[in-house]
Amino acid sequence: MSELKPYFIRAVFDWCCDNGFTPHLVALVNEYTRVPPQFVRDNEIVLNIGVNACQNLLLGDEFITFTARFGGKPYDVSLPVSNIISVFARENGEGMGFEAKAYVPADTAPAVSVSHPDDNAPPAPSGNLKIVKKQEST
Repeated sequence: MSELKPYFIRAVFDWCCDNGFTPHLVALVNEYTRVPPQFVRDNEIVLNIGVNACQNLLLGDEFITFTARFGGKPYDVSLPVSNIISVFARENGEGMGFEAKAYVPADTAPAVSVSHPDDNAPPAPSGNLKIVKKQEST
């Protein structure tokens, strides 16, 4: 099953823009988050991601990236989607909250080994797919 969170973030962003609201994000800040540190409070940051506040906004499936001015200086921002706590409209607070899971890159995750009883068996599938065998009716 693919992650729904990036789709919800894009949907709330679009809803904000369609209704003349200013979309904002709240994100958990850790070593994989690139934000101006002077704006971080209690390991969280609130960011305006409206079209007038940032350039080159990319609401990706794994990362949200853009360039914005902080104190008059441009800054490249990068946020793992897993670190997003909420996306909302500044004007009325409506939006969506999420469970934030601190991002950990795949190459640092513990390796999982899979053994097969049959040496001729295919390798284990990668990702979230699972092989399902059809049961024969008796």
